[in-house]
Amino acid sequence: MCLGVPGKIAELYEKGGLPMARVDFGGVFREACMSYVPEAKVGDYCIIHVGFALNLLSEGEANDTMALLKEITDFEEELGFDSDAPAKPLTA
Repeated sequence: MCLGVPGKIAELYEKGGLPMARVDFGGVFREACMSYVPEAKVGDYCIIHVGFALNLLSEGEANDTMALLKEITDFEEELGFDSDAPAKPLTA
């Protein structure tokens, strides 16, 4: 499953001729390419997937998405899901 995660743009800069950003994911900072969202500004929220910003979104949309991701994580923990364990085949 592919997952795009919202983050807040903390810094914009150029690297190797590409527009880049330092993006804050709740205190964890990662680098992302901003080629697909050239209108982005520091303080904007964006969806990041495999190191690329795909689109911009509002702070409210970002917070709603993060809340849903937390619910999924909490639900998996409640079920005893171990993300490091090999997947078990489904049986009928």
